[in-house]
Amino acid sequence: MNDDQPNTDEQTQGGKTLTTRQGHPVYDNQNLRTVGSRGPTTLENYHFLEKITHFDRERIPERVVHARGAGAHGYFEAYGKVGEDPVSRFTRAKLFQEAGKRTPVFVRFSTVIHGGHSPETLRDPRGFAVKFYTEDGNWDLVGNNLKVFFIRDAMKFPDMVHAFKPDPVTNVQDMERFFDFVSNTPEAMHMITFLFSPWGIPANYREMQGSGVNTYKWVNKDGEGVLVKYHWEPKQGIRNLTQEEAERIQGKNFNHATTDLYQAIEEGNFPEWELFVQIMEDGEHPELDFDPLDPTKLWPEEQFPFLAVGRMVLDRNPVDFHAEVEQVAFGTGVLVDGLDFSDDKLLQGRTFSYSDTQRYRVGANYLQLPINAPQAHVATNQRGGQMAYRVDLAPGQNPHVNYEPSSLGGLSEAAPSGAEHEPYVEGRLVRQKIERTNDFGQAGERYRLFSDFERDELIRNLVSALKDCRPLIQERMIDLLSSCDEDYGRRVAEGLGQDARSVREKLRAAAREAEEISHEAQPY
Repeated sequence: MNDDQPNTDEQTQGGKTLTTRQGHPVYDNQNLRTVGSRGPTTLENYHFLEKITHFDRERIPERVVHARGAGAHGYFEAYGKVGEDPVSRFTRAKLFQEAGKRTPVFVRFSTVIHGGHSPETLRDPRGFAVKFYTEDGNWDLVGNNLKVFFIRDAMKFPDMVHAFKPDPVTNVQDMERFFDFVSNTPEAMHMITFLFSPWGIPANYREMQGSGVNTYKWVNKDGEGVLVKYHWEPKQGIRNLTQEEAERIQGKNFNHATTDLYQAIEEGNFPEWELFVQIMEDGEHPELDFDPLDPTKLWPEEQFPFLAVGRMVLDRNPVDFHAEVEQVAFGTGVLVDGLDFSDDKLLQGRTFSYSDTQRYRVGANYLQLPINAPQAHVATNQRGGQMAYRVDLAPGQNPHVNYEPSSLGGLSEAAPSGAEHEPYVEGRLVRQKIERTNDFGQAGERYRLFSDFERDELIRNLVSALKDCRPLIQERMIDLLSSCDEDYGRRVAEGLGQDARSVREKLRAAAREAEEISHEAQPY
């Protein structure tokens, strides 16, 4: 056979013959079609146009946050109990009911603020998102490695991210912008205390905790609800890095956490986490000095103990990073029967935002992608949209009917699996903070619970980050940290060459003067 002719036998059999997305064999993948060997090129270079236009679109819009990520497949195995109680007492969610029952999962770990190729050694919260492919459809448990957050109201989320992201002019993250926001946001002190300690740089993804952060609800078959918080604890242990250790690693490898996860699974060292919940009766709990729905707070373990409900094992790496890790789409509103929302204001805002951004980032039919598609019965009346490649028809469904109710063979509603959860709600529609903020109590407690080494590292990192900020921002931070713990504020002040007591007196005097001016300006 002439070497210039295509191998038709190989084409027929598939083999490794290069084709276009239309399935057309590619006979020349090296040269454009041109007028003569030197050009010009012609518009009907169809293979080239298909190749280059796809290339132009190979990167879907990067996530606004959590752009840098790594992921793996695995399974969740239920214990069938919550501590010593049967799980059915608290929730009717099927994946938890039977001891030993396994549910497939996909987990995406991530950094938060910087772009897709940023170093994994940066001081930043880490995302910990788990997609459970349950028999009742998908459940997404979307959280972070740290158990608290910077803000408590979703209204502030864009401002927070803007302040933490690189400067829109210089495109460089600026600690003055960061602390300008933080110093005007007292509720952030708890998170800042974690973030600037060694806990702000996990050693890798395997030796890292996870937390749902927000408060959710569990609902049983009688429609009774309880508040719940989720916590992942690594069986590998917990390990963090000092700033010096992180910089040393970054000088050699800025993909260290992704590499560590991938290699561990390839070598059969499957990472494992145990899932714990804390449970609280639904209500305001006036006995607490904080609101239990506040995501800047921890629930005291001595009052609300960690109760084991299952374990998760990651045992399979992705086949293709883009198709799985990059295109996987999570949402805090993706809950199955027996799981519900609380009135946590941050959760309420996230629930809209997450799925909205997936439709923008991946497309209206992102749930048809294999990594996002439920491994359960799917039948909807949704049609069309960009990149729709199938219709979610049930067996026997009339394809002409894409609405409900119908008498012509369309879909019908499912029978309820239990009583509806109907919490009682009453009150005026207002724009107000929650009443029990207690912005400093747990931050001070965390500072005192740290070891001497952790406190030293925390102070060193805060001083380093604050030293180039203007004096007003430094002073506000000294004041807020002193409100958490006097020693905390004093040590940061000394590191900045200031006296905490003098700073606080100065700020109090300025506040009194401003109040007097405001009072004098009021009309009688």
